[in-house]
Parts: sequence; structure tokens; C-alpha cells
Amino acid sequence: MTPSPLGRAVAEASRRLTAARESHRPCPPVRDLLPPDDIHAAYAVQARWVAGREAAGARVTGRKIGLTSPKVQAQLGVDQPDFGFLLDEMACADGAHVDIGRLIRPKIEAEVAFVLATDLDTEDLGPAEVAAATGHVVAALEIVDSRIADWDISLVDTVADNASSGLFVLGSEPRPLDGLDLAACAMVLRRGDDVVSTGTGAECLGGPALAVAWLARTARAHGRPLRAGDIVLSGALGPMVPVTPGDVFEAEITGLGTVRTSFTGGSS
Repeated sequence: MTPSPLGRAVAEASRRLTAARESHRPCPPVRDLLPPDDIHAAYAVQARWVAGREAAGARVTGRKIGLTSPKVQAQLGVDQPDFGFLLDEMACADGAHVDIGRLIRPKIEAEVAFVLATDLDTEDLGPAEVAAATGHVVAALEIVDSRIADWDISLVDTVADNASSGLFVLGSEPRPLDGLDLAACAMVLRRGDDVVSTGTGAECLGGPALAVAWLARTARAHGRPLRAGDIVLSGALGPMVPVTPGDVFEAEITGLGTVRTSFTGGSS
């Protein structure tokens, strides 16, 4: 059967992004290949890449929410959140050195990670359901990256590129959600001794649990709901920060403690 024009466009956008990943060389935006502002087509590109990684042996371990902070939206010129998939090969240990050569042009942001104890797949999904399904929460760093040259991205570009995912780091101090007011929590991200990003939980779609509820509804609508054991990176609490070799970052989030990583290797 001859592929449809949309099918051919999705395949070509996928090939462009995959080549950039494999070569570690950025590519032009894919929005010129896809119908204008077609988020469904962009998610089809994303799904094609995830299926390819699963076929190669990678395991989906959860989801990430992107573009939850108004400050990050302003940085990238978009006006709504998106999501991408987390794979086991993206996980880095708290305090570990990350070889920057694994990435193209990374940036870092601090957020709250939820680890689910039960599925989130019912029809009514709000913060109460998120709280009931959560096993624990933990401070996290997301190392975002873009296969698109110079981060010249639209919403379509970042969605197709798995929400500009790269790597992630979970802190070593998991906490129960009970008693935590995540919307009121404060975040400070330091590069060495310098404060480079600050924010609060309220900057993440009004609160991290609200962001996870948005994701749960959206993931269900896309036919792949959140499941027990999934890690959910709930979104940035402040502006993302560029990363260079030699950088050491530590984030502190009220009630959740700290999480740390550093970067080694050649030029990004």
C-alpha cells in the first residue's frame, strides 16, 4: 500500500531527527515537513521514534511533561505544554558525571518527579487521583536537548523530537506526598556557587500535581495511559540553563532535598 502524504511526511521527519541523534549533529526544523501546526502529526513522529527504541531493546520507564513553566514557554516561544517518553537509557544516577558528548546542545532544569504506585487511567483524573496513585516524589534534574539546530523550535518541532528530551537525574531522597505542598515549594538551581535559576511549584501549570493530572488525561487520550511504576517528570519550576563541559549543578527543592550532576567531556 502506498503511504499517504501525511505518512510520508511523518516518516521523513522521523528520519531527519534519527539521523541527528545518531550523528550528534543538529538538523533543520521538521516543521517544514509536517502540516502547519499539526500536533497530531508531531506526536506520530515521536511515537515512531519511541517504537524504534523499544524494538532496539530500550524500555519505557515513564513520561516527561514539557513547557509547563511560563518562563520556559517564553524562552521557546510556545504557549502550551507537551509530553515525551522516558526510557531506561536516559536515566543517570544522582551525583554522577554525565559525558556531554552524549548530547548535542543540552540545557538543564529542576523539577519534581512523581513515581506512581498505581495506574492513572480512569476517566476522571485530577490532583486527588494523582495524589492517590503516587508512591513517592523526589527532586529531579532534567537534561533537555534538541536535535534541532540552535534550538530553533516550534511546538511541532519539540513534540516530534520527544519533547526535547535528553537525560534525567532522580534525587536520592524519595518522600511521600502526604504533607507536602508542592505548589508552594521553592526551587533553587546552582551552577557551582552561583544561583542560575529559581522558581516555585506554582510555576508548573499551577502546581506539579496539576501538571501530572494534565499528563494523565492527555496520555489516556493518546491511548497509552500512565501505569504503576512510571516515573513522571512533572515540568520545570524555573528557567532552563545552558550546560557546558565542567559544569556542576545542584538543585534544592523545599521538602524534597537536593539532586546533583556534573558534566565532563568535550565541547557541546
